[in-house]
Amino acid sequence: MNRPTYEETASRGWFTRFLDVVERMGNLLPHPVTLFALFALGVVVLSGIAGWLDLSVVDPRPEGARGRSPTGEIVAISLMNGEGLRRIMEGLVTNFTSFVPLGTVLVAMLGVGVAEKAGLLSAMIRAVVLKAPPTLVTGAVVFAGVISNTASEMGYVVLIPLAAVIFHALGRHPFAGLAAAFAGVSAGYSANLLIGTVDPLLAGITEEAAQLIDPEYTVHAAVNWYFMIVSTFVVTGVGWWVTARIVEPKLGTYDDTNADHQALSEITTDPLTRKEVQGLWAAAGATVILTALLLLATVPEWGVLRNPVDGSLLDSAFLRGIVALIFVFFVVPGFVFGWVTGTMRSDRDVVEGMASAMSTLGLYIVLVFFAAQFVAFFGWTNLGSITAVVGADFLVRINLTGPLVFIPFILLCCLVNLSLGSASAQWAITAPIFVPMLMLIGYSPELIQAAYRIGDSTTNIITPMMSYFGLILAFAARYDKKLGIGTLVAMMLPYTIFFLLFWVSTFYIWVFLLGFPVGPAAPTFYTP
Repeated sequence: MNRPTYEETASRGWFTRFLDVVERMGNLLPHPVTLFALFALGVVVLSGIAGWLDLSVVDPRPEGARGRSPTGEIVAISLMNGEGLRRIMEGLVTNFTSFVPLGTVLVAMLGVGVAEKAGLLSAMIRAVVLKAPPTLVTGAVVFAGVISNTASEMGYVVLIPLAAVIFHALGRHPFAGLAAAFAGVSAGYSANLLIGTVDPLLAGITEEAAQLIDPEYTVHAAVNWYFMIVSTFVVTGVGWWVTARIVEPKLGTYDDTNADHQALSEITTDPLTRKEVQGLWAAAGATVILTALLLLATVPEWGVLRNPVDGSLLDSAFLRGIVALIFVFFVVPGFVFGWVTGTMRSDRDVVEGMASAMSTLGLYIVLVFFAAQFVAFFGWTNLGSITAVVGADFLVRINLTGPLVFIPFILLCCLVNLSLGSASAQWAITAPIFVPMLMLIGYSPELIQAAYRIGDSTTNIITPMMSYFGLILAFAARYDKKLGIGTLVAMMLPYTIFFLLFWVSTFYIWVFLLGFPVGPAAPTFYTP
């Protein structure tokens, strides 16, 4: 019996029409690189206007605090004059090279490149999904999607098409497998058991924004780790439930009338070879050894990665060196796996893996150049600090300074993400405004970043502006050549709604009801 298409059965209500409008408007936006260049130029122009108007606010920092103006006021500084032009010319290079996220992402991706080149990442994903019992396949797919974020884009490239193939082979609708994997990889982007490449990236941007208020404030890569671990199980459970109770029943029985049979014949779910299994065990052994060495360096009071002054893990080499640990924990197991399977035989293979990873970051490096200028200009002109003080005063006047302030903040992040799909690009624009603003009413940058990540992640799967949305559409078109964007968005919309409801609830329960921190050495509150 032929089923009706999902487009015919899915709701075509006001929200779907709203998404159509967002899609059309999003397509009118320039490239993110151009967008940052325009933002940087806009800051220069606004600074000139603010300087001409002698714009200023009362400095809320206490007397004697570092960075506080001697006059007790934060004054807008114009870049539209000779002094401003000289500062821009002299700082153009250092703004880029000193931008905190740049170095951390480059180093982390060097390690990921080795593991990817060796084939370790692909083998791990296949091992998790292909070995799961049929009754647990859906949960395994969502969970594997969340975990795959540690390895950057591997979940998009490997897991999502693999999940569709597995569901098809089991006699289930391939779109259900694709949707479950897409939900785990993209909507669960900020949940994980491990620290991934995005964590140092966001932490660096958060630190830059926090220093607009507190020049000595530092943010390490693991500041959201505890909340990420809890979120992993929330996302897995909710994603599993939505797939089984909402998405798959709506899809019904798969009809391959409009399938691309030639493309499907080229897709295989290759089982792990004997060498790959041996390689995984060898890589696991290497990981155990590295973990034992890490525990030896951190657990005892004399551990070399502890703070040498007071012996604590706070402000220690362990927390400040998370990126170096990511690098090592990818390189060593990756090379061991490659040596056992034969994909890596010399240092040349390791170098090729690193170089391959760097070659994929060309666009990111270009984007960072302009993002770094925007952030630097925003700091130089004091526009970020002035906006934060005005915004904080507004929140105080309307008496919205309690925990409920995070609900409109998260929803705003969801809305912005519909038009600007890059997590780093979005945070680079919004962090200089909202981090200082919420710091001034008493919340820590670490907590603000955790709340942002909920809003950013949950709407990834329903916006065509997300960088991998087109790739997912291409995967889905193998099973239905007439598939449209509206079909995919409507299929993923239930995940966004339920992830948002349960994830925000978890945030409030974890932080404000139970009083737990969002990560190691991550305070919940900040005293200006």
